[in-house]
Amino acid sequence: MFGMRFAIDVLFLGRGEIVVHLEQNLRPWHVSRVVPSARSVLELPAGAIARTATHVGDQIAFRSEEKAP
Repeated sequence: MFGMRFAIDVLFLGRGEIVVHLEQNLRPWHVSRVVPSARSVLELPAGAIARTATHVGDQIAFRSEEKAP
């Protein structure tokens, strides 16, 4: 979060896009803990975790939406 000017929510994803750790409202100039089991990290707007009721153990699905020309 060095250089950031606003808080974010962070999801740490393991194999199969399973949430293994989450950080809500991570403030600027703060760091999260190290999560060795995480394979990727998803940064979201602050409050997204609460709005979506996301918990450790949830599986995150990604999809692509095609835009009409």
